[in-house]
Order: sequence, then structure tokens, then C-alpha cells
Amino acid sequence: MNPVSLNDLAYLSGRSLAAFKRDFQAIYNTSPLKWVRNRRLDKAKELLAETALSVTDICFSTGFENIAHFSKVFKERFGLPPSEFRRQLRLKKDDYRGLKMS
Repeated sequence: MNPVSLNDLAYLSGRSLAAFKRDFQAIYNTSPLKWVRNRRLDKAKELLAETALSVTDICFSTGFENIAHFSKVFKERFGLPPSEFRRQLRLKKDDYRGLKMS
């Protein structure tokens, strides 16, 4: 979740930056930056579902540096902004609990 540069990743893998990007794309079918962003978004989604942390705290704890950008890319990936995603999830849980108690 910590910021990491592609140069650092390439160095750690023992490749040039160009070779690292090319090999990564071939293996994962996406760019390294998109892959990292998607892992951060997956973690953010998990935190929204399982914790009471604020959207802002989740944004920064998952390595995003800007709440507007975080909200935009979260919505692109999951179809809802983070706060609405959490609200919808809670409504579904409440509905489930209501059915279970009936």
C-alpha cells in the first residue's frame, strides 16, 4: 500500500525499466501501475465493507494521495463511489438481517 516507483520495482527484479514493463505486461496483461492501483482498490473495497474507517482514512491508508482521484477510480472499477458502495452494502446487510429474523 506504500507508494513505490516503477524504477524501484524494475531494479528489484533485476531488469531495465523497459524490460520490466514489457515482461509485466506479458505476464499480467496490464501495466504495472494499473495492477498496483487495482490491488489498492481491492483493499479499499475490503476496508469499506469490513471497517468503520472513513472514506478519507481508507483513501490514504491504501496509498492514494488524493480523495477526488480515489473516488473517481473506485467508481470506474466498482460502479459506485466509495461512500455509496458502503451505503449499499449496509442496506443489503440490513435487508439480510431482516429476512433472517423473520
